[in-house]
Amino acid sequence: MPFPPSQPEDSHDIRPIISKKHEIVLFSSTAIALYGYDQGMMSLVNTNRSYLRTMQIAETSPMVGIIVSIYYLGCTVGAVVASFWADKKGRKPSIFACLATCMVGNILMFVAGLSTNGSDTWGGAALAFMLAGRVILGLGVGGIDAVIPIYSSELSKDEARGRALAQEFQMNIFGLLMAFAINLGVTIALGKDNQWAWRIPIVVMQIFPILLISIMGRLPETPRWLIRKERKRDARKALVALHGESKAEDMLDELHRAQEEESDEKIRYMDMLVPGGSQFHPSMVTVMGQINQALTGYGAVSVYGPQIFELLGFGVREAEYVTLGNYISYFFMMTVAWMSIDVLGRRKLMVWGSLGLASCFALLTVFGGLSLDVRRAPVLVVEILGSVTLFVATAIFGICWLATVWLIPTEIYPSGARAQGSAISVIIWGLANFTITLLTPIGFNNLKYWLFLVFAVTNTFAGWWTWRYSPETGGRSFEENQEFFLSAQDDKSWVVKKVDAGKFLRMPREEDGEGGKATSDENAPLLASNS
Repeated sequence: MPFPPSQPEDSHDIRPIISKKHEIVLFSSTAIALYGYDQGMMSLVNTNRSYLRTMQIAETSPMVGIIVSIYYLGCTVGAVVASFWADKKGRKPSIFACLATCMVGNILMFVAGLSTNGSDTWGGAALAFMLAGRVILGLGVGGIDAVIPIYSSELSKDEARGRALAQEFQMNIFGLLMAFAINLGVTIALGKDNQWAWRIPIVVMQIFPILLISIMGRLPETPRWLIRKERKRDARKALVALHGESKAEDMLDELHRAQEEESDEKIRYMDMLVPGGSQFHPSMVTVMGQINQALTGYGAVSVYGPQIFELLGFGVREAEYVTLGNYISYFFMMTVAWMSIDVLGRRKLMVWGSLGLASCFALLTVFGGLSLDVRRAPVLVVEILGSVTLFVATAIFGICWLATVWLIPTEIYPSGARAQGSAISVIIWGLANFTITLLTPIGFNNLKYWLFLVFAVTNTFAGWWTWRYSPETGGRSFEENQEFFLSAQDDKSWVVKKVDAGKFLRMPREEDGEGGKATSDENAPLLASNS
């Protein structure tokens, strides 16, 4: 037996080193690190001269942004296909298919233009292979982003939903940091004219899907999906593996009751995306959350970090070193994110985060202008102040925006709309980041440091929209969050302060008799742990 079943939690035999629950958390964390790695991977590939010659493009060509951004179009398609497959055939088969797709796309990127001389264009086919690889990789990663949240939420419970998700997203930043560090290391060792300086970081990405596929056999299918498919015996086995023999029967009965009580009404995408549909309002909260996150500009910072520091006056190599330092800071500052998200709430973090980012980008506009247009400006002072400002902006984004917009959809949709809601979130994330990463290099080439001012304006809009229309969903059960959308219908307004007397402007308070009730299966966290 290649993957022997682990001992149940209440077994008197020797227990495994880590529990099945922790295996699921590690699996989810590694999956999240996968798409973080891709963001960091392309940042230095874009500036490798061998890569540019092989693709037959200039560093200032719009094709640089197209190669990066077309990946996100693949993500949008992959999210829809994988969500459908996850409902039809199961969460695990869908995840396996997505991981296999990632491997194919990554290989196509790695072999594009591969030759002994290091810059063979393959008669123009190298660019075609790279574009195809980016799209196929996007199909896989988009599917993973849609299905992993469903898989994890159906296997885990934790009242600290925000903390659990923010901890998992810290691994996203670890993937970003790992990719950039490998990229920088091989670039320093081999130089920007060596093809292996850009091929090695690409092929290293294979570690993630290989590792995930190798441990999938140890993990159970979700009991909720098995119950929906009337596979009671398999559902019981999964519950025993997760919670032990003594708890399995009670939990199985609970899942049966939940399935019987659940509405038979099928929720379609039309119900979620067409005005007047039963889930249109929560879908617009989800859609605008992802759009506003893209408008913060941090998809661009993740992919084009070195170029941004160059706008502040750094040389190429110095900009790469400072970018690495920024990513290290980013990773550690995510600790503050999971310590604060369930204390301060999602809404407050996003609103204040947008104001902080707008201020930082306004300052960066000034520093960029001093660096490039004012000859007598003290270069070192501008570089230091600009770097500190960008480090602060990165920390603000990680704490306030990175995890929150992925968490909110898991708290506002009923189980019948969970898969579609997750897919919509990934689709909008993909389309929004496609637009931002496509336009950013064009902005660098034409606007220079004025691009920072654009991001200051877009952050101001993101903060205003969130303050006006996004309810506070933290600390409340699924049923309590549904009250907001029902009250919005009764009050004929989506403005948070006008709905239910402004009840959803803030986290629930104990003195109001609210809070502490977020225990229903319906509001299970996106990616939870028992730590």
